[in-house]
Amino acid sequence: MKKFLKEFKEFAVKGNMMDLAVGMIIGSAFTSIVNSLVNDIFMPVISIFTGKLDFSNLFISLDGNHYPTLAAAQAAGAATLSYGSFISGLINFLIMAFVVFMIVKALNKLKKEEPKAAPTTKKCPFCKSEIALEASRCPHCTSQLEQ
Repeated sequence: MKKFLKEFKEFAVKGNMMDLAVGMIIGSAFTSIVNSLVNDIFMPVISIFTGKLDFSNLFISLDGNHYPTLAAAQAAGAATLSYGSFISGLINFLIMAFVVFMIVKALNKLKKEEPKAAPTTKKCPFCKSEIALEASRCPHCTSQLEQ
């Protein structure tokens, strides 16, 4: 049991686990920001172009009755297909995916690739063994090398 607890402690305290936890916390906070952005900024602008259509009230009542709003249908206990909420969720996802794409793209630009070191050896054209760049004769097959 002690070995199991020790292994679990090593797993939980590893850097990757902590990075994941921090990522999840920031992700949940970021989700609320994106939800607010979509619901409070983008959806009102979209509703201007769609004739003041409120996506949150787009639904189909499955009991056959007509209700003026989704809240009225839910208060009456009617089963509903709330496709407007799905549209809002889809817009949330697209915005979040775009923002994450832009962040990853910016981070990749910030990464600097280390230049590769200049080679110090070459292959002998006759025996194919590794030799120093300055060599004029192969130490393995004693062939004369071109400079």
